[in-house]
Amino acid sequence: MRLLPVERPTLLVWSILIVATVLSWTLGDGLLLTGDARLATAAILVIAFVKVRLIAAYFMEVRHAPRGLRLVVDGYVAGVCVLLVALYLAT
Repeated sequence: MRLLPVERPTLLVWSILIVATVLSWTLGDGLLLTGDARLATAAILVIAFVKVRLIAAYFMEVRHAPRGLRLVVDGYVAGVCVLLVALYLAT
């Protein structure tokens, strides 16, 4: 099953991971901060979990796994992301 309409999806995913890393670094360095560091940190956490999802799907081959395993991995990644962002913003 093809999720990305390109010949070599791992190259595209790798490029997306690089852009996400630069974006996270820029947010963390304060270049795009508009005064609210808490929201920037929450955004960095979300970007990190998007990267985890992409790595699991394309470099750990979870996208070819049975549907049950894909759902467990996606649910775990989403659940931990929501929990961490909620705990961070609640403190």
